[in-house]
Amino acid sequence: MTRRVLYIAAIATMLMAILAGRQTTQAAPPAAPPAGADVKIDNFAFTPATLTVRAGTEVTWTNRDDIPHTVLSDDKSIKSKALDTDEKFSYTFTKPGTYSYFCSLHPKMKGTIVVE
Repeated sequence: MTRRVLYIAAIATMLMAILAGRQTTQAAPPAAPPAGADVKIDNFAFTPATLTVRAGTEVTWTNRDDIPHTVLSDDKSIKSKALDTDEKFSYTFTKPGTYSYFCSLHPKMKGTIVVE
């Protein structure tokens, strides 16, 4: 009986060693969506003037000035209505690139979104 117990114990030890040596492969969890980003419109300026974000990021502009402003990209692909005080406009950037924009009511107000 002793030999049989030792034999079974030896086999069990080998099986545990084999199983411990196996590596399990698990799929990586999906990447979290990019967090949103904010641009403040205040004192006739976009702050920050240049913002860098990842593709898929939603950018929200909030007008903190006492007069209306707009967000209009140079190529007209991004266009907000006139934003009154505390109104917001959001746009999700899906493609990498550099997006220049300005306020169509005050063209000297300019900003840039860089999408990586």
